[in-house]
Amino acid sequence: MLLVKDVFKSYATAQGPLTVLRGVDLQLGQKESLALMGESGSGKSTLLHLVAGLDQPDAGTIEVEGRRLETLSEAQLAHWRRTEIGLVFQQFNLIGSLKVEDNLAFQARLAGRLTPQWQAELIERLGLGSLLKRYPEQLSGGQQQRVAIGRALASRPKLLLADEPTGNLDENTSDEVLQLLLDLLADSPTSLLMVTHSPRIAARLGRQAVLHLGRLAAEGER
Repeated sequence: MLLVKDVFKSYATAQGPLTVLRGVDLQLGQKESLALMGESGSGKSTLLHLVAGLDQPDAGTIEVEGRRLETLSEAQLAHWRRTEIGLVFQQFNLIGSLKVEDNLAFQARLAGRLTPQWQAELIERLGLGSLLKRYPEQLSGGQQQRVAIGRALASRPKLLLADEPTGNLDENTSDEVLQLLLDLLADSPTSLLMVTHSPRIAARLGRQAVLHLGRLAAEGER
């Protein structure tokens, strides 16, 4: 599903180039889940953004389902993001002017994959049935993140990328939201790459990898 090979990434600073990733190699199979851990500044979010095609590596290759991202035009990348991946962030990024039901359907409509049966199942399993007519500002943090997860999964993406998706939630709500996400993924072909700082959260996923000083320091399986 995902192959990251010898990826380097630097950013320009006033003090000169800052190398964030130094030859990262990573693999993720279909239906696998991988937690990417590491201290602040280790390159976790940078790697996730590269995998999402939101930025380009300086060197190395990123391949998703045999498709090398650096060979795609901006238009092709935009279409690929709409149709093949789902994104969930720490900031919920819901559209404030849209009701919950429209936020949920937004990504699937863009992808041309709005399926009423799957939409209804997501609403039921995420416990959103009574909230469909509300706006994001009328929801708790946990409710907003459930909507964000439903929106990301509504188009049945091949790959779900999550950047600290429970970072703004208390521990109990975090556990509840993560369990809902893992339950939904268990019934789909979607693979999950999640950035997290929490060993407790990481332990719930199938594999764990640690970035340290821009390199993959360790990886394990449950």
